[in-house]
Amino acid sequence: MEEALYGPAGFYRRPEGPAGHFRTSVHASTLFAGAVAALLCRVDAALGEPAELTFVDMAAGRGELISAVLRALPAGVAARARACAVEKAERPADLDHRIEWRAEPPSGVTGLLFANEWLDNVPLDVVEADAHGTARLVLVEGDGTETLAPGPLDEVAARWLETWWPPPAEPGLRAEVGLPRDEAWAAAVRTLERGLAVAVDYAHTRGSRPSFGTLTGFREGRGTTPVPDGSCDITAHVALDACAATPGARLLTQRAALHALGVTGDRPPLSLASQDPAAYVRALARSGEAAELTARGGLGDFAWLVEPVGIETDGPGAGLGGLLVDVADHEEQ
Repeated sequence: MEEALYGPAGFYRRPEGPAGHFRTSVHASTLFAGAVAALLCRVDAALGEPAELTFVDMAAGRGELISAVLRALPAGVAARARACAVEKAERPADLDHRIEWRAEPPSGVTGLLFANEWLDNVPLDVVEADAHGTARLVLVEGDGTETLAPGPLDEVAARWLETWWPPPAEPGLRAEVGLPRDEAWAAAVRTLERGLAVAVDYAHTRGSRPSFGTLTGFREGRGTTPVPDGSCDITAHVALDACAATPGARLLTQRAALHALGVTGDRPPLSLASQDPAAYVRALARSGEAAELTARGGLGDFAWLVEPVGIETDGPGAGLGGLLVDVADHEEQ
């Protein structure tokens, strides 16, 4: 999986970039980048408006999100902002000169680290119950042919499964060992000195793990067999509850998070149609985009893992209360 995604001929090295194969919230609407910019402003306020405010975009693709966030920031915040895109592919030729392009996140950061659909592409192992109900590692060839390993799982994988995903015990049932995602996320959070780390992804929690796993492939907008030959994306949903590394971490839906950041999908008043028809059409289009970003059964069901580091997240002046307190109220809407 590592070689197929990130090796010299890997999927994420392809010239067309991820947007040539699938659509994320970033591509669905600029409202998403606007919400991330609003979150960065809240982090800025909670940090006391530091001289340098860093925005780290993990798995930046071709820089679509980080570029749009820079455009959406108020001038005063943008003047203090350091923008770091973290991506293994080469830097796009036309990228804004203000954006640093890095293979690894910077350390000692004060600001916001944002990872949109990164962890689902962090390679992991898959296990399946054999004919006797014993969990075995699934081995895969470059052409996608799968076999089960002859020996038992190693102790580390077995221990993770016992804690987070009960090992499959019926023949054919599967589980995905999310430990590499836990470790990758913990390492990313450690780069923050003060600020907020946010991971947004397809996710499930311990009470709702899928019996047959979630590993799949995507190519040109369609689901496909996850053949590890570099021709397709290979992705699996994330056990985000296992990734949560600090006591203050919160899990919420994208719907709740975006509502808290002002993306609601409310339709404009009909009176605007007669007063300013062009403005009404623009507002109606924004409403439709917001509805897509927050839709139940769609992008709105994505999970947000929010982890504060060294900052207050509630109380007067904290700046983040609207996102991290009253989440239940937003979720009910």
